[in-house]
Amino acid sequence: MAFSFLHCARFAQRLACFARRSIGSAALVLVAFALGGAPLAAFALSPADVAPLAGDDFEAKSAAIDKLIANHDKASLAVLKALSDDSALATDAGAVLLQDGDTTRDAVTGQTVAAGDAQPVTLNNLLRSKVAGALAGLQLDSPDQTTRAAAIGALLQNPDPALKPLIDAARAKETDSTLKKRLDTVWAMTALHDADPAKRLEAVQLVAARHDLDMNELLRPLVAKKADGTFIEADDRVRSAAQSGIDELDAIQRRSQIAGTLFAGLSLGSVLLLAALGLAITYGLIGVINMAHGEFLMIGAYATYVVQNLFQRFAPGAFDWYPLCAVPASFVAAGLVGIVLERLVLKHLYGRPLETLLTTFGISLILIQATRMLFGAQNVQVVNPSWMSGGVTVLPNLILPYNRLAILAFSLIVVGIAWAVLTRTRLGLFVRAVTQNRRMAACVGVKTARVDSYAFAFGAGIAGLGGCALSQIGNVGPDLGQSYIIDSFMAVVLGGVGQLAGTVIGGFGLGLVSKAIEPFWGAVLAKIAVLVLIVLFIQKRPQGMFALKGRSAEA
Repeated sequence: MAFSFLHCARFAQRLACFARRSIGSAALVLVAFALGGAPLAAFALSPADVAPLAGDDFEAKSAAIDKLIANHDKASLAVLKALSDDSALATDAGAVLLQDGDTTRDAVTGQTVAAGDAQPVTLNNLLRSKVAGALAGLQLDSPDQTTRAAAIGALLQNPDPALKPLIDAARAKETDSTLKKRLDTVWAMTALHDADPAKRLEAVQLVAARHDLDMNELLRPLVAKKADGTFIEADDRVRSAAQSGIDELDAIQRRSQIAGTLFAGLSLGSVLLLAALGLAITYGLIGVINMAHGEFLMIGAYATYVVQNLFQRFAPGAFDWYPLCAVPASFVAAGLVGIVLERLVLKHLYGRPLETLLTTFGISLILIQATRMLFGAQNVQVVNPSWMSGGVTVLPNLILPYNRLAILAFSLIVVGIAWAVLTRTRLGLFVRAVTQNRRMAACVGVKTARVDSYAFAFGAGIAGLGGCALSQIGNVGPDLGQSYIIDSFMAVVLGGVGQLAGTVIGGFGLGLVSKAIEPFWGAVLAKIAVLVLIVLFIQKRPQGMFALKGRSAEA
């Protein structure tokens, strides 16, 4: 009885073990069919899958890469990564090996093998792009949101229709609304040539709604015609939606170009304004044709460079705020050089414009050579603080740099300060009096020589502020001021000698006109055209746009 009971217990134990094994096998089969509609063995790589990669037929290689993408299993992903890293080797027998440091494995079996005479697998640029897109597509199901965002960004740059199944699956699973919207765009870019007209129409609408000018080239083939005169896109609705999208993108591009030209003109005008503002004060007051005025810009720029280096050395933690110290430093440095120049040289040459022109030209050469001796002949770099780096996107394909916006605002602030000094201070009253009638001002007790010195120093200091601004948009060199002296004179003459408002309008006007002409004729011809226009304008209105008010005893 005990023997029979023992046999029954053993039989029951074996039956339970057999049942567990049967259930486990059935579960594996069900999982295999649920994942791919076939057993798991169907996903394993075979030598025939990777053999084309070892050959010279790039079309066969492309088909092999498409198959690896379709499999998207661990072994296929390893091959794709090796192709991307140039660590895939090919043997003469048609085998593909994966090199990982000093270890070489067979891509199919995973066994360690000797590399022997294996050579790297060669890919052209098209295949490399396909592999990069495949790796990005396989990362769309990553649990990490940052990884998915990077993969979507890569696919937006290089969409591949072969990845459409992966993109479809990612769209169905994505929960983040921002990433889902970008995935929709990626899907649309891969579905523009789908067999279903409804999907093509949806894809065209999504691409057009993105308002990305780079998408224009994706829509144009849909409205093109074949050699026989028929449209490539047979569906009228898809073709009409594509044409509407193209028209809208063209309109956006035109608006971006106009806005970009206006901003470039205002940006150039702000620089010319800073360069011409001080010249307008000195030229209008003293009548000195100062060819060394551009070197005041250079002095202000190098003063900014020195302040930057001091902050980098002694206060690196406060580096972002060095412009707050560079602005007064550039004004003081240029102003001191200006007052020394006026006291030692220019006051002896008043009333002799030709001698003044030649003398200041020689002084400009001396200042340039002194700068070369002190700082070197090579350009030096002034680094933007972090808050002036980057830009703001206002329209597709139009980014306004923060440093240009800061200079534009800075120039308007300088204009406001100069206006306040000239109209709301005692010095400004004396400057205006001497400008309008020097002899009468001297008769009523104004010390004209002292006013000349102060005004010249003030104009030079404003030029130094212009150099501080210029240092933020380019390298600083000894020849910096030579590029702006002629344009500064043109802005002053165009606006009206001694007129602050005329200098503002003249500076911005020259900038806008120059940038409006440049796209058609180029930078050199644009300067020539502007010069011709100014000459013609001065022939009709010699006093400029704004004539100086008041009676002049010297007239």
